[in-house]
Amino acid sequence: MSLRSRFLLLASALIVLATAMAWVMFTVIAQRVIEQWGQHVVEVQVRYDSARLLQPIERELALARQMANSQALLRWAREPDHPLLTEPARREMESYRLNFENQNFFVALHRDGGYYYNNARNEFANQLLRYRLQPDRPADTWFYQLVKQGRPFHLNVNPDEELKVTKLWIDVLMRDGDEVLGIVGTGIELDSFLRNVVDLGQRGVTSVFVDRNGAIQLYRDRQLIDYASVVKPEGQKNLVTQLFDDPDDRRKVMGHMQQLQSHPAPTGRVVTDFVQFNGQRHLVGMTYLPAIDWFELTLIDLDELMPVGRFAPVAAVFGLTLLASLLLFNLTLRGWVLNPLAALDRAMMRVRDGDLEQPQLPRARGEIGRLIEHFASMAGAIRDNTRTLEAKVRERTEALDRLASVDALTGLANRRGLAEVLAQCAERRRREHVPYGVIYFDVDHFKAVNDTQGHAVGDAALVEVARLLQTNLRPYDRAGRWGGDEFIVVLAPCDEDTLAVIGERIRRDVENQTRQHPTVPPLTLSLGGSLARADESPDELLLRVDKALYDAKASGRNRFTLSDA
Repeated sequence: MSLRSRFLLLASALIVLATAMAWVMFTVIAQRVIEQWGQHVVEVQVRYDSARLLQPIERELALARQMANSQALLRWAREPDHPLLTEPARREMESYRLNFENQNFFVALHRDGGYYYNNARNEFANQLLRYRLQPDRPADTWFYQLVKQGRPFHLNVNPDEELKVTKLWIDVLMRDGDEVLGIVGTGIELDSFLRNVVDLGQRGVTSVFVDRNGAIQLYRDRQLIDYASVVKPEGQKNLVTQLFDDPDDRRKVMGHMQQLQSHPAPTGRVVTDFVQFNGQRHLVGMTYLPAIDWFELTLIDLDELMPVGRFAPVAAVFGLTLLASLLLFNLTLRGWVLNPLAALDRAMMRVRDGDLEQPQLPRARGEIGRLIEHFASMAGAIRDNTRTLEAKVRERTEALDRLASVDALTGLANRRGLAEVLAQCAERRRREHVPYGVIYFDVDHFKAVNDTQGHAVGDAALVEVARLLQTNLRPYDRAGRWGGDEFIVVLAPCDEDTLAVIGERIRRDVENQTRQHPTVPPLTLSLGGSLARADESPDELLLRVDKALYDAKASGRNRFTLSDA
């Protein structure tokens, strides 16, 4: 055999061997990059799905907690048969119904078993009492189980046999000290919630939400949802483990869930692993949501989102480039192939390790240049997708904070926003001894305005009161709508003279200005005010201001009354 033939044979063997080794190396590196990219994507997707779930639920849960702490409802729950307490409680329940997203509420009382409910169509306005809970009736077991467990709140997907509805129920205990007076909350329509939050039709992405025990609460396959989990024995629940084919995967998932629950992180730690799901290898991301005591699992099919087969054209280009490079001498090989490949490999390693900044890649020609361009495009797509997802999470979080703190009608702070202001003033009073005061008022005979002139006029009256209220306050004072026609003003710093002057000024200005208003009827206010005492909690202060308000009403309305010192 001639030397030329031997050289050609050796060159062919080297080309075949080098091509095979390059393909294996390229496949391994591509797979590793895809897996690292998938882990980052699944973490972002988990946080995005969690934010999408928590945005509506946390708002409803916050309102339900406020409802459970309502003084009108607490007084009524202690004496449900008292005739003078029933009407204020009914008005309070209706006020919360209109604020809930789906405009429905329920109140279940422990003392007499009364279950009160009204929906968005206001069907039961004249008969809020729907039925009586009974300890020996299986359909009512959920109530007595939650009372027995004593957890502050609970989320549960459950069909109500009496009301003929299936909802995601938000249950919050109503307490008087250690005594549970009942359970209040609201229900979110299950079908629309699944459609808008869980089953978004994202290709290759599956989301599932489970409770602390692993029972499926929200999933695109409604037949696998574990309805009424709170009353089911452990052996009869639809657990998330039944979604996985391999017993080892089931143990891994449950172990990760236990670890997340025992070591919760404030920012939401995400754990990832590979499992067999529907006969395919999936990457699962899990996080614990302590705000609702649930887990969120997102499964991503990497073969669907970024199959290795998509790199086949790039691999072909790589092989052709290698063939051309082997026909050149060492200098050309080193300058055109090996150095660019080494830089590309380093950039791929950085992407694999989570560094998504623009990679520093050398200029190259031919197939290697196109390979670098493909990788740069892929890295740019990964970076842009990641930033888009993170921006969506930030936007949803900011929108949730705004919705939770601002009253939509008047633009003032809502109940939650006022509670935060009061807590800050109390803390400042304790640390820096800065005195503050509170004025609590409502519109006299406001119900008559709504009943005789309509809710549109009533809303316009509230907006006008809010506007006049703002014009009478100092730049650093805060005002907000406490609920219905009730408003609260927080003055800090403040003394008793300032409190009296501003309170009387608000009362007088509303009375005078609304007399001449073209669209708002004449209005008057009944106001109560008080300065905060040293080491007094906001709740204690509000009780005294509330008493001063009722003293103003009892004295004939349209007046400002200071609480007893």
